[in-house]
Formats: sequence, structure tokens, C-alpha cells
Amino acid sequence: MDNDEIREIFQSLGPITIRRMFGGKGMYCDGVIFALEVQGEILLKADAETAPRFAEAGARQWIYERKDGKTGAMPYWSVPDDAWDDPDLMAQWARLAFEAGLRSR
Repeated sequence: MDNDEIREIFQSLGPITIRRMFGGKGMYCDGVIFALEVQGEILLKADAETAPRFAEAGARQWIYERKDGKTGAMPYWSVPDDAWDDPDLMAQWARLAFEAGLRSR
């Protein structure tokens, strides 16, 4: 996904900055990271307050395999499927991700 497409997806938050990281991209609003692109997938930041909402919506948490063979979990979740076709719903999920980013500062 190119940067213009990413900016369009998150236009409801206002101007965002995109930086390369983790072999992917990090998305920032007002200096706060709220999303990642990893292997072509957009992942939204969540925390203890919002992760249950992501799970209820059918989103998947980012789980990766560590060098020692164990798995690790990151505080990022897939975008709920229904948000891709509904800009208002995408805006709500993006706002939740941004708020989780603010709380993690």
C-alpha cells in the first residue's frame, strides 16, 4: 500500500506522518504512533481499554515468532473487516487507535 492510500484511509485524523520501521511503516498523528503496516497489512494500536473491542469485532492481534521459537504479542490489531467499506467506521477505529497511542506515551 502506498503512502497516499494510507493517508486517505486515515484522513479523518488529519495530517499523518509515515515512517519506515519493522520492515514496514509506522503511522503517526501529532507525533503519536497509532498504526503500522506490516507485510502489506494495516494494524491499529490497542491497549487494555480497547483490545477487547478489537477482539469482539473479529480483529486479530499481531503475534510473531521470536528467535527462541516462542511467540510474542504486539499491541496492534488488524482492522475489523467491516471498516474497510465504511469510512465512518474506519474513522472510529482510527480514533480508538490514536487514543490508545496517547495513553501509551
